[in-house]
Amino acid sequence: MDSMYGPLALGIMAGLGCGLCLGWHFRARFAKSSRSLLSAAASDASVMGEGGEFKMILVVRNDLKMGKGKVAAQCSHAAVAAYKQMHRRNPELLKQWDYCGQPKVVVKAPDEETLVALLRHAKEVGLSVSLIQDAGRTQIAPGSRTVLGVGPGPADLVDKVTGHLKLY
Repeated sequence: MDSMYGPLALGIMAGLGCGLCLGWHFRARFAKSSRSLLSAAASDASVMGEGGEFKMILVVRNDLKMGKGKVAAQCSHAAVAAYKQMHRRNPELLKQWDYCGQPKVVVKAPDEETLVALLRHAKEVGLSVSLIQDAGRTQIAPGSRTVLGVGPGPADLVDKVTGHLKLY
């Protein structure tokens, strides 16, 4: 019986020794790459605006007296349209906005003229815009301009266009 435990114990010890050596080897090899990935992620964080430097503004026409659900739907249309537009035109800025948590703020404009003036101003400063027109199936006349999406873009630039508007 003693001779039987000797080879078994020797095999177990050899297996444990090999496992420990392989573990140390792989740990040393992969720890370096994971450390470099973490430092790369940390440097990306500072470059990509972790302080919320990018945002999107949704400007709702207040004179249309839309119901809450209608406003929510129109804002959703504007946000999706702005996202699609930015995905085509500037995917890197879209990544930065996404990294910031995709901040969106809903504000109100008194009428259509204000909405159009904001659209022009946003285009002049180089911001992306998405103007939503209603299909006219429920509360609003067909073709009514309901919501203007401004951005996503740098917060300071977006604020130059929409910073004076009140929250919805």
